[in-house]
Amino acid sequence: MLSSREEILDFIRKNPLAFVATMDHDQPRVRGIMTYKTDEQGIVFNTGKNKDFYRQLIANPKVELCFYSNHIQVRVTGIVTETDEDLALKKEIVASRPFMQPWIEAAGYEIIGLFRICNCKAHVWSADAPMARKRPVDLFS
Repeated sequence: MLSSREEILDFIRKNPLAFVATMDHDQPRVRGIMTYKTDEQGIVFNTGKNKDFYRQLIANPKVELCFYSNHIQVRVTGIVTETDEDLALKKEIVASRPFMQPWIEAAGYEIIGLFRICNCKAHVWSADAPMARKRPVDLFS
């Protein structure tokens, strides 16, 4: 089972699909996203500023991401920060995700809401030890 910060970050890098929980007033909302990268500063992802997801993140930046693969689940709980000023990172994301290009051509890079989750903790669950006591692991400070 994953137990160290390094093992957890490696798992997240190898499994970038996450389900993200936000709040819409008093209603929880969950959706799947592809995180872009995980580095020493946090986990980076993006969404369109015209989407409900963006509005929910701005209204309440507390989130939980859930990564899953091979009977291992990693839940990351923390606070997102919008890093909208990083045009170079937005261009890097669009270059790596060609399906976004028509959207950018129509609306420009300003339509991208760029977020980083930091100050977060991870909880790991594994089918190999389903009853193991969960212990939070600090990922970023």
